[in-house]
This record gives sequence, structure tokens and C-alpha cells, in this order.
Amino acid sequence: MVTRRAVVLGSMALGCVGIMPAFAAAKRSRAMQLLDPNNDGSISLDEARKVASALFDRLDRNRNGVLNKRELGGRVTPQEFVVADPDKDGTLTKAEYLSVVEKRFKAADSDNNGAVDEKELTARPGRALARLLQL
Repeated sequence: MVTRRAVVLGSMALGCVGIMPAFAAAKRSRAMQLLDPNNDGSISLDEARKVASALFDRLDRNRNGVLNKRELGGRVTPQEFVVADPDKDGTLTKAEYLSVVEKRFKAADSDNNGAVDEKELTARPGRALARLLQL
């Protein structure tokens, strides 16, 4: 026989389950807050490209359409720079820069689902991606 007390306690338990995701969602890193504009809890490659494109434009202060190592400020490792600069002119175009972003994104997406979540963003490859995308 179900008592009134059991119904009340059951309702309270269900209410707590509904509250738990709200508390979990509140613990988003600063990087995730900046890189996840739609607040779905993950970063898509398109979101990463959009952020990277805007960052490229801010870093290209002389508006010549390329970034040199100094303008990149250490965001790209020397090895990545060599690979991303196929014409060996010592600069990266936006397309070349976005190729580095895509490689780091794929490295950060450890479960290969096409998105980087909070857990993946805090892992080593995810932190490297975040460094590349933040001012």
C-alpha cells in the first residue's frame, strides 16, 4: 500500500534528479564558456573555426592577410608551423592557420564524435586547442 509519505518522498527524489543537471551545467570552464556560444556543452569544428577565424583577424594587426611567428605569439609549435607553411614563406594564411586548428581539434576529439566536450577540453590535446583559440 502506497502511503502519502511515500508519494511525497518519491516526488522529492524525482525533483532532485531534475535539479542535478543544472548544478553540473554550472561548472563550465572559462574556455568552454568562450568557445561554446550555443551553450550545448561541446565545441563543434565549425565553432572552433569561427573562433579561430576571428582570432586570426585580431592577430593580423597590419591587415596583410598572413601571420608570422611573432604575430602568432607561440600559439603554434615550430613543428606545426613548418607543416602548416607548405610554401615556406615564413607566414601562415588564414587557411593554413585553420588547418592547424582542425588538426588540434581532431586530436582533442578523443571519442571521434565531431565535438569536444568539457572533459576532452581539459585533457592535454584539448588544452592545446584552447591555447590556440584564446587571446
